[in-house]
Amino acid sequence: MAEGREPRRGFWRENSLTFFFGIAFLVVLACQAVAGQAEFNEQLTVDGLEPIGFADYLVSSEFAVDVTENWQSEFLQFFLYVFGTVYLVQRGSPESKEIHKAGTESEAEQRMGDHAGADSPRWAKTKDWRQTLYARSLGTVMGGLFVLSWLAQSITGTAAYNDLRLRQLEDPVTWAGYVVTPDFWNRSLQNWKSELLAVAAMVVLSINLRQRGSPESKPVGAAHTATGVEG
Repeated sequence: MAEGREPRRGFWRENSLTFFFGIAFLVVLACQAVAGQAEFNEQLTVDGLEPIGFADYLVSSEFAVDVTENWQSEFLQFFLYVFGTVYLVQRGSPESKEIHKAGTESEAEQRMGDHAGADSPRWAKTKDWRQTLYARSLGTVMGGLFVLSWLAQSITGTAAYNDLRLRQLEDPVTWAGYVVTPDFWNRSLQNWKSELLAVAAMVVLSINLRQRGSPESKPVGAAHTATGVEG
């Protein structure tokens, strides 16, 4: 092994964080489907209708809207956080950049253009629209995923809402009619507030609290006022 090179630890080990959360997501999604079917069938029984099978529930608008309403709040959280942390800072938090670095920073600090290294992404080395696009690609994609998941929630929510109205012998509403209903905004806002609260709690609590070995925490012995320092 060449001096100074770290030994490879295997594909699974080097990608364990992604695999853990990916598998955990699928497990929780499956559990949500089971619980959701049971709850939905209870509602159907109360309404005097026949319960549906698991496969039918998986392709139902009821399941789809429950899934997408959580997705859009998560992507909103990261979209706001990615863009917000460019200019907004919190003294003493590892979730914030250093106070004097607020803003987009210089090309030298960002290793762009003439300051790019040999291992820098190809588009970071350019000086045209590709660099501009790549320099904002993370926030742009997060924002796009939020818009798409919001749209998916509104469409599936319309179908689920109309299913309920039909069971109650009421006329269905259009998509435009649904996105101004209390049902739609109650579903959206209750998720948004929980995500924003979680981010605010992480930013503030990480000022004085520590988790040894975590990049989301400052080193255990770091000063409470240390900002932008990760463990």
